[in-house]
Amino acid sequence: MSEYLSVGEALDQAPISRFHTRSIFTAGMGFFTDAYDLFIIGTATTLIAKQWGLSTSQVGLINSITLISAFVGAIAFGRIADVLGRKRTYGLEAAIMVVGAIASAFAPSLIWLLIFRFILGLGVGGDYPMSAVLMGEYSNVKSRGKLVGLVFAMQALGTIAGYVVALALLAAKVNPDIAWRIMLGFGAVPAAGVIYLRRKMPESPRYLARVRGQVAAAADAIASFSEGVVRAGSAAEPVVRLSMRQFLSNKRYLVYLLGTAGSWFVFDYAYYGNSVSAPLIVSSVLGKSGSHVLTEAIALQLIVFTVAAVPGYYLAAAFMDRIGHKRLQLIGFIFMGLAFLLIGVIPNVTTMILPFLLLFGISYFFAEFGPNQTTFVLASEVYPTSVRSTGHGISAGIAKLGAFLGVYLFPIIKAHLGVAGALEFSFGMAVIGFFVTLVLPEPANKSLDVVSGEDDLVKSALAVSVNSKAAV
Repeated sequence: MSEYLSVGEALDQAPISRFHTRSIFTAGMGFFTDAYDLFIIGTATTLIAKQWGLSTSQVGLINSITLISAFVGAIAFGRIADVLGRKRTYGLEAAIMVVGAIASAFAPSLIWLLIFRFILGLGVGGDYPMSAVLMGEYSNVKSRGKLVGLVFAMQALGTIAGYVVALALLAAKVNPDIAWRIMLGFGAVPAAGVIYLRRKMPESPRYLARVRGQVAAAADAIASFSEGVVRAGSAAEPVVRLSMRQFLSNKRYLVYLLGTAGSWFVFDYAYYGNSVSAPLIVSSVLGKSGSHVLTEAIALQLIVFTVAAVPGYYLAAAFMDRIGHKRLQLIGFIFMGLAFLLIGVIPNVTTMILPFLLLFGISYFFAEFGPNQTTFVLASEVYPTSVRSTGHGISAGIAKLGAFLGVYLFPIIKAHLGVAGALEFSFGMAVIGFFVTLVLPEPANKSLDVVSGEDDLVKSALAVSVNSKAAV
């Protein structure tokens, strides 16, 4: 194309290139690490609890402390990325994950393990807004959901890696004291592998043009990663910056925060509570105890996750832009919630292994083919460029607060209400998630400028500029 477009128009039309493939890998390996670190802890603490003689509440705290710090990390990194820029911030969160994982592996006591897992969580939380927003701002209109979704889908591979590492160590009968340390330390490997790549990623052209006013630099970036197919003009474009106060006092964006943060909060409560406690759930259904049962429970969980959840991740990425991002989230909440409800109301289903695993697998599929992926994508689309990372970070942070509550409270609720009662509670969360999602717009196949209302902000900025010149 020889026609020169605005930066936003050029990005909306730029075809997928090798740059986007590299970006998916570079961003996605962070989510591989996030998933590994967050879900391996449920297995590791079964070994740690025996070695250190921990109580149920202490185990719950270890399992969930990373999620509390992820709440802090997501909000902090989200805001920093909007103020200082995506490129200047990207990679720092991966370095924090490396430090936290290695330190956790050498923790000498409970208090030190909690401190190191807290540090790890800061990086995990920071990875959410950074990776989602950068990938979304690199993407074109037609493929944005797929590209951002593929970044998040690396979570599936990280979760599988956690199960495989745990099974390998348990099957090899590695000393439990050493086994859990290897489990936690291994999380440093994938994060370390992408620190350099992340630091070399280009700044978002949308951010350069709309927040920094560097339109020429943005145009050069687009030409390079679209391989010259699409070119943006270098004429000045309106700079639109919202302060934190303006953002949080805007009724439109407060409603969007209710939708993105609220739906993500209730989903993460159910999802992380069930997933981190999955070995406990499956062991309970098996009706056995002992180290060999832990291995059996992890193996069954790996099978369920691989068969049911993994296809959900990649089918969601493949069809999200056709179905609709918001619509897919609604579909996922409906069927995930129904699966939880059936587990709760069908008599004795939690004592029958195959029926239980079938329903548990259905809940997993629609979690992935729905809100687990779409909450991540939607939060990267509905806010203007100058506060996009901030909005995503707040949403992801509140979601991790929900995940913390789910991981910490699930064993307690299960102890009082049983597996069926705990999953009925998760059904209630899915119902809330469905209704909260309704307040959001449908972003699929629409420009970020339109979905986020940035077009309206630009028009206002132009009107102010014209009026100022007329006054002069």
